Amino acid sequence: MKILQIKIIISLVLFLSVVSFASKPELLLLKTYKDQNISGWVMSEKLDGIRAYWDGENLLTRNGKIIYAPKWFTKDYPNFEIDGELWTKRGNFENISSIVRDKIPSEDWKQIKHYIFEGPNAKGGLSERLQKVQVLNHKYIKVIKQIKIKDKNHLKSFLEEIESKNGEGVVVRDPSKLYISKRTSSALKVKSFKDTECEVIGYTKGKGKVTGLIGAIKCKLENGIMFKIGSGFSIEERKSPPKIGDIVTFKYKEYTKYRKPRFPIYLRIRYKKEKRDIFK
Repeated sequence: MKILQIKIIISLVLFLSVVSFASKPELLLLKTYKDQNISGWVMSEKLDGIRAYWDGENLLTRNGKIIYAPKWFTKDYPNFEIDGELWTKRGNFENISSIVRDKIPSEDWKQIKHYIFEGPNAKGGLSERLQKVQVLNHKYIKVIKQIKIKDKNHLKSFLEEIESKNGEGVVVRDPSKLYISKRTSSALKVKSFKDTECEVIGYTKGKGKVTGLIGAIKCKLENGIMFKIGSGFSIEERKSPPKIGDIVTFKYKEYTKYRKPRFPIYLRIRYKKEKRDIFK
């Protein structure tokens, strides 16, 4: 009887390990645009969603953890790889994250679509790879439109348009390149400011107009550098600020000689403490 119980436990553990984890995918990653030559390139909006890689069987985070999408969402997904963002609309990251991170998927998934920017391992240049996805005509799969860049002024005006609508930024790519599963200079992110994440570790009290509310959040970067963010908060966010342990996104100009962000401005909660690990 004990041997049978042990076998059942071992089988259950093996099953759960298969269900919960998969191999970490080797993905294309972006470098930063620094006024490089982009003649003949294409551009698209950089969506602030959840990166989701379909390996032909499972929907995965960039670190290989399974995303528990409803079966009706991934029904008729292709038997080849596709890569993109689970996204709804601009400025809705926290809601997207809340929906996607649940292990028991809800009907809220109906708000989400999988916006594709790559067909990893497909043959040809970018347009050929995306065309393979386009012909799927799937209800929840949408190919991100790629716009041919006329010149750098065209890119600048497109970036300004996206950022004026609270978009995250722009991605520019060399469409002639074959798929590259690493960080590459043929795919660049373009923003008018830099942004990154930090962990909330405390607060300071507000003064003057914000007396009784938070004045700033104390933060810690991944490298251990600590600093404060006091700008970018609405009154409601000062009344109910990110919790200690939450990961927040902020923008900044540059780093000081002490490696602290200069002029940091709060943008949004990236991951809440209680469920942030699913995307690590």
